[in-house]
Amino acid sequence: MDLRMLLITVQECKKRLTDGNEWFIVFHERTTRKAVTGGPVRAACRYVKVMEGKTFVERLMEFALTRQEAGIYECLLREGKITGYEVAKQLGISRSNAYNSLASMTEKGAACLVEEGTTRKYAPVPLDEFCKNRIRRLENHTRWLKEHLPEEKTFVEGYITIEGAEHILDKIRNLLLKTQERVYLSCTSNYLLLFLDECETLTKARKKVVVITDQPVRFGNAKVYVGSDRGMQIGVIADSKYVLTGEYGEGSMNTCLYSGQKNFVELFKRALANEMKLFAMQEENQ
Repeated sequence: MDLRMLLITVQECKKRLTDGNEWFIVFHERTTRKAVTGGPVRAACRYVKVMEGKTFVERLMEFALTRQEAGIYECLLREGKITGYEVAKQLGISRSNAYNSLASMTEKGAACLVEEGTTRKYAPVPLDEFCKNRIRRLENHTRWLKEHLPEEKTFVEGYITIEGAEHILDKIRNLLLKTQERVYLSCTSNYLLLFLDECETLTKARKKVVVITDQPVRFGNAKVYVGSDRGMQIGVIADSKYVLTGEYGEGSMNTCLYSGQKNFVELFKRALANEMKLFAMQEENQ
């Protein structure tokens, strides 16, 4: 199965959801197998399980708004110009809280004050403008921080526990983006979609990408080994220097161990190498 075609199918499914929420697409194992072995890939759409992700307010909170401010901003986007009294009434909060939040939102660039005679109303800064302004400021802060980065003391690389699905994904993506020569990625075939763009970037840059998974897939120019069920186990070796391994996914503990300890890296490398040799022998025998 071509993962790029599957991703396009997922995007087509997403377009049919018009309620404005963010959705995650999760494929059951048997669904993926059916899509692989019989019929066009689009048949998988009928078997997709869809789960609602973060709400509109929770997404706004990623842009430095408190939960109450995000709720008020959503209200402003819906109503247009509105007084603090009307905001308080609609959201069921006190007027003092409403006006304090509106004042804070004005400072953060999410709202602006509109004087209409003796009436003071608040209007939302357009969503696209607000988001771009926040991102631009963060990029400027990032550049400044990099230029003024304090000198790091040398220390022996230890073992770091990474908890939470989002943090695990962030760490793996950062590992892939920083790869200089080669990377080994071990996970179930469904999880490969999460790292499709990063792996394609690596292969286009002529960097070695080796995938160990449990279903036959076409993954660009990556070398793919197909073996036993990966379950919720996930593992990455980047440049033979860094390892991340552990559990990821719904129903798991979402806990991984990350380290640059040489002995740990070599141990994990040998385990994967032995597994790949076994897969190659099995292919020859078939």
